[in-house]
Amino acid sequence: MNTLPLLGRILFAFLFVMTGFNHLFGGGAEYAAAAGVPIAQVMVPFAGLLSLIGGLSIAVGYKARYGAWLLVLFLVPVTFAMHPFWAQADPMQQQLHMAMFMKNIALIGTALFIAYAGAGPLSLDARLAKA
Repeated sequence: MNTLPLLGRILFAFLFVMTGFNHLFGGGAEYAAAAGVPIAQVMVPFAGLLSLIGGLSIAVGYKARYGAWLLVLFLVPVTFAMHPFWAQADPMQQQLHMAMFMKNIALIGTALFIAYAGAGPLSLDARLAKA
């Protein structure tokens, strides 16, 4: 059973590590600018850095609580800025953005749980706590 938190952390963090690398090098900046994000060429790489550091922290279980807070810091503004389903006139776009909004809300919930509970027994945090 000790492996379940480890597996859960890795699967959760994988999304943020992968997208973090992409955003760090400007991937998605044009999309963000089109959505009205100010200085998207700066904000998207910054968001990528938060995503990458937070994701890696959680994946390896080192300072995972801080990593989870970095992901919350990343996810809250991104969720509201990039997925305003309530402002979509096209029903298909509204459904798409609602699904993405709800996915991000679930990710925020998971990050908050990690911020509260920590990384679990198979982590660098647990190993350092024993030492």
